[in-house]
Amino acid sequence: MSLEKVSDQFNAHTVIYLHELSKIYPTIDSALAKIAGLKAQLSLPKGTIHVISDVHGEYKKLRHIINNASGSLRPMLERMFSGRLSAAEQLQLLNLIYYPYEAYNYLLPKLPSEDLRRTFLLRTLGFEFEILQNLAKSYILEDAEEVFPADYKQIFREILFSPSPERFKQYIESLVDGFMQQSREVDLLRRVARAIRNLLISEIIIAGDLGDRGPRIDKVINFIKHQPNVQIAWGNHDASWLGACLGDLTCIATVVRISLRYSRLAQFEEGYGIPIEPLEKLARTLYGNDAAECFVCKGEGLRDQQLMSRMQKAMAIIQFKLEGQTIRRNPQFDLEHRNLLHRIDLKEGTVEIDGSRYALLDKNFPSIDWNNPYQLCAEEEACMLQLQHSFLESPVMWDHMRYVVNRGAMYLIRDSNLIFHACVPVDENGGYLDLEVDGDKYGGKALFDALQAVVQRSIRSRDQKDLDMLWYLWGGPLSPWFGKDKMATFETYFLENKEIKHEIKNPYFKLIHEKEFCLKILKEFGVDSPEGLIVNGHVPVKIESGESPLKKSGLAVTIDGAFSEAYGDKGYTLVLESSRTFLAQHSHFESVDEVVKTGADIIPRIEDLRKFTKPRLVSDTEKGWEISQNIELLELLIQAYRANVVKERLA
Repeated sequence: MSLEKVSDQFNAHTVIYLHELSKIYPTIDSALAKIAGLKAQLSLPKGTIHVISDVHGEYKKLRHIINNASGSLRPMLERMFSGRLSAAEQLQLLNLIYYPYEAYNYLLPKLPSEDLRRTFLLRTLGFEFEILQNLAKSYILEDAEEVFPADYKQIFREILFSPSPERFKQYIESLVDGFMQQSREVDLLRRVARAIRNLLISEIIIAGDLGDRGPRIDKVINFIKHQPNVQIAWGNHDASWLGACLGDLTCIATVVRISLRYSRLAQFEEGYGIPIEPLEKLARTLYGNDAAECFVCKGEGLRDQQLMSRMQKAMAIIQFKLEGQTIRRNPQFDLEHRNLLHRIDLKEGTVEIDGSRYALLDKNFPSIDWNNPYQLCAEEEACMLQLQHSFLESPVMWDHMRYVVNRGAMYLIRDSNLIFHACVPVDENGGYLDLEVDGDKYGGKALFDALQAVVQRSIRSRDQKDLDMLWYLWGGPLSPWFGKDKMATFETYFLENKEIKHEIKNPYFKLIHEKEFCLKILKEFGVDSPEGLIVNGHVPVKIESGESPLKKSGLAVTIDGAFSEAYGDKGYTLVLESSRTFLAQHSHFESVDEVVKTGADIIPRIEDLRKFTKPRLVSDTEKGWEISQNIELLELLIQAYRANVVKERLA
């Protein structure tokens, strides 16, 4: 049958697609089998999703929260093994799942003989496979097997679905003996523990801001890269790191300055192989006698603190100059009023901001040519070009940022929850504010979609216009990742007046307390459910002041709980289970060593936000909708086979 004569149901484009689909499902029977599997998947309980925001480089804490499933692994073990294991035995089992390598090595002195180690391993793995069996009930076999060690899928399958206790025991014994013969018991423990942890969480969502403030963005990304299912709703700090990776000088200055402010240079030098010596040289050359009292760094590093302060000042001045150039390249940003260097009166020691004059705390500007204050001097330009070369030549940073872009989006929708980093820019009445992108103006969801294209395009093109937009997304007033009237970096360093340092939030942050506004936002992004929530990070919840993460509307929640140790050392996970949605409020994490030796753990405070009388199934979720669409396509393929529009590929 020619493509011109096929029926409306099987138009030309559909037939071409069905021909391709037939390569995967070559017969009616294979398509029917797949449909049966997909329908079975729809009937399962939906997977558990963990949403964490504003990690800010705190990789040790992030690792522990993922390992303990935001505190949910402990109560599950208590339910399963109550009356069978003592509290001490349960704690030991927990530690072996959290940190199998460290916990096993800590226990080894108590297991001096091979027989004792074998007995211990058989008992421990018996309990761990029991946990795996319990967790695997919520998965189809294909999905459960995805978390099994690649080389041992067959053995794991046999253990999990063993028809008899005796065969179950035999398989574990053979597994243990095989690993012990090679002195690789800890490898076995790690593989089983990883499978447990991966089945506990079906998806991890990071709602923006992977780095800054905390010690190591590189270790944060390394860790999440090894998790099986991660998605990212980008934040403004992610924008600056992406821009820096792509060689944008303004973004490079931004991430280096912030890293200096918090004494976090190891992530450049150790994590990304980016030497900071060019900046050291610049600081010694231009600021060698500068007290830099307004630039004292937070925390401690390996370098001399005075040198660190001078380096921070040097980079801050470079940032202000480069921002001025970016602003003047992009008049559509409407940010000329934020160019402040040419508004400094050095004789009077003041600066003019928004029509008022303020006294400067620091009046030493050795690198500024007052006839052209936004031009880098020769020493600054040489420093920045060397740094730019190092950023562009860092294969690890490139790999990390490509991962962040590929796994990221402006917003995500999960279980009728709308997740994005900061805000939808609006006016006082809740009307969408427009931002110019690629020559056209967009607001609301259309703005998110337009910016999504820019971010995705930037990593391929490195076009300066796209890089300038990444900088704007870092701190522009109409950026959905920022949402304040200004980034008051200059004021924070140079002025004493507290009022001028205040960053005024977009009206969005006030309006999300109103139910009608939240419903409008949810509808704008295609969420139509009475159980829907707007989920944001970006603005830390003032827990000490009694502020609630759940807004008065009951339809919006802020999950930035000041995760970073430098910013509060608390944090939240929003957990989307089949029977409820809850917030887990975290506390300080000491160290892996403390977990193994003393049983220290983050036991979160739980706050239920939604409870469901009927547990939600996969069919009730966005993933369920996708599965239903796949079923429809497969049913159409079967019709095409029966109508002989597409021929079965029979053996």
